[in-house]
Order: sequence, then C-alpha cells, then structure tokens
Amino acid sequence: MTTYINKITIQNDQRGLLFKDGSYVRLLGPGKHRFPYFSKMTVTVMDVTKPFVVPGKELALFLHDDGLLEELHIIDVADDEYVLHYEDGRSSGLLKAGKYAYWKSAIKHAFTRLNTRNIELPASLNAADLLKLNAFYSTHEVAGHEKGFLFYDNVLQRELGPGKYRFWRTPVSVAVQTVDMRRQQLDLTGQEMMTEDKVTLRLNFVSQYVMKDPLKAMEIRGFEEQLYIQLQLILREYVGTMKLDELLRTKQEIGAFVLERLAVRSGEYGVAFLSAGVKDIILPGEVKDIMNTVLLAEKKAQANLITRREETASTRSLLNTAKLMDENATLYRLKELEFLEKICDNVGSVSLTGGGNLVEQLNQLLGGKRSG
Repeated sequence: MTTYINKITIQNDQRGLLFKDGSYVRLLGPGKHRFPYFSKMTVTVMDVTKPFVVPGKELALFLHDDGLLEELHIIDVADDEYVLHYEDGRSSGLLKAGKYAYWKSAIKHAFTRLNTRNIELPASLNAADLLKLNAFYSTHEVAGHEKGFLFYDNVLQRELGPGKYRFWRTPVSVAVQTVDMRRQQLDLTGQEMMTEDKVTLRLNFVSQYVMKDPLKAMEIRGFEEQLYIQLQLILREYVGTMKLDELLRTKQEIGAFVLERLAVRSGEYGVAFLSAGVKDIILPGEVKDIMNTVLLAEKKAQANLITRREETASTRSLLNTAKLMDENATLYRLKELEFLEKICDNVGSVSLTGGGNLVEQLNQLLGGKRSG
C-alpha cells in the first residue's frame, strides 16, 4: 500500500528520492520539504553511508537526474573485469559485472579496476585484495633452484624466474612448467652386460649433469628415460668389446670413455655432463670362485718364490762366512767363542774333569776339536 505525504524532514546523513505515482521525480537534500496535500508524492529516504540501492527499482531509472549523479559514484563493471572497492582507504569488497552506485558525501570511496584480459594479476595487489580475489585466480610457484616457462593455451609466453605468480581463471588455459637447474644424478643399478669373452656381469654406474638449455630438454618426451637408455647403450658398447680381465684392469677408464661419448650428444638433450664413473662391478658367483682360486694360487706362488730367494740368500751368506773363517784364524776363534756363549745361555751347568782351571780346559776342548 502506497502512503502519500505532504511534508518530510531529511537529515544531514540522508537523502530523499521523490516519487510521484511511483515514478522518480528528483533528489531531496537535507532539510524540510512540503508538497501539496493531494500531489500523490512519496519519498524514499536513503542513508548516505550505505550503497545506493532502491528496493524494486533498477539503477538505470535514476541516471537521467544530473543532480543525483553529482552526489553518486557510478561504477560500471564489464564482464571481463573485477573492481576492488575501498572505503576510507580500507578494502571493502569486490564488485563483479554490473552497475553500482555509492554516495559521495559521507565516505571516501576509491576503486581499482582489474581487467581479466590481462591474464596475470598485478604484482601490486596486497594481501587483503588477494584474499577477496582468492576464488578467481590460480597460483603457480617457481623455486629458487628452478626456471619456469609460462604457457597460454599451450603456447610459450616467456621464461619465469623464482617467485610466485597468479593468473585469472578464464577460458584461457594457463600452465607453468618448471625445470630443476641443480646438479642432477643419473644412476644405473644392476645393469647386466656381457663381455667379449661371454662373461655376464652386473654394473652399477653413475653420471652427473646440469641443465644448460631447459627448453631443449622440455621438447624431449621422457627426458630422463632417454638419458638412461643412452647411458645404457654406451656402456654396453664399451663392455662388449672388452675381455673380463682387461675390463677389471682398466675399469677406471670406463668413466672417461662414457663421459666423452655423452659430451658429443649433450647438445641434443640441452645438458652438460659433468662426471661419469663405475661404482661397482658385480661378478657371478662361479666366476668369483674361479678368480679367488686363481688369486690364491698366485699368492702361494709369490710366497714360494720369496721363500726360495730367502733360502738362497741365507746359503750364500753362510758360504761367504765359511770362506772368511778358513782364511782368518782369529775370526774362527771368535766364532767359536760366540757359539760357546750361546751354549752357556741355554745349558744350566757345564762340568769338566781333569787338571787345570775351567778356561784352560775349555780351550783344550775347543782346540782339540778343531785339530781333530
């Protein structure tokens, strides 16, 4: 039911919208207003601290009034836009597609337009703004040891450095691919290979590399798998041309050979190979037993040779000593006394019978044996 009025008072924090028979007439400012008694006038009182919203009326019905327009901020948000709304410098809300109106008099309003056709969000947005926009963007991160590559609808746009990036959720597909730029390690574990003399062994091998051209690596499907296969093929080529004994003797050279061959192919993969080497060569059980038997026989032969050399040297020393003693009586006598001293060290007591003192009897004993 419509109630007609003939007078009304508008406060300072209010504005009035005057209607006649339901149609908007004009804006009423603060103060007292009178109307003819039978003028069929109605007034909608508006709070200027609130958004301009008239229940049951579209905003477009009021935009012909220039006086009203001077009192309002009119914000027209397009379909591909979002508008951040601030009141007295503080974040107030987010405006989606549509028209909005706010009174100018009581609150200081500010607005920031964000165009989603620019797919990346501005870096200047603060945490409060991002919180209000949270449902409308996706986040991608590039770590400090990575390089990132930005794609729109599978088309490369640019390289991204370390950081956090935000993109609007739109029909455009956004993808960020990252590549680790740290030193990488490729391990081949338990690879079965056959030598030229038909011995099957298992090899543990390791190679290290770093990325030089990440885009080249990204173009290769199954990048690490292809590196792994390439390393396998080079190792099989090398091991297949070596006999087991030769391979074991020169195993330190395998790494240099593989590294040289990998360096030739490094440009194809967009990497630089830094090192390569054998960790372990694992032989079959029966081959181990044979090699242990051979090793034991070699060590025994070496021990026998050393023993014979020592015996020969000892015999030669005795012969030389005997020749010297035959040529020198004094040396012979000293040797006798040395031998006698050794006997005394190992015998508890020595008893001699006959005349003379002990020294004379020993001299006679030794002299008699010598002359005999």
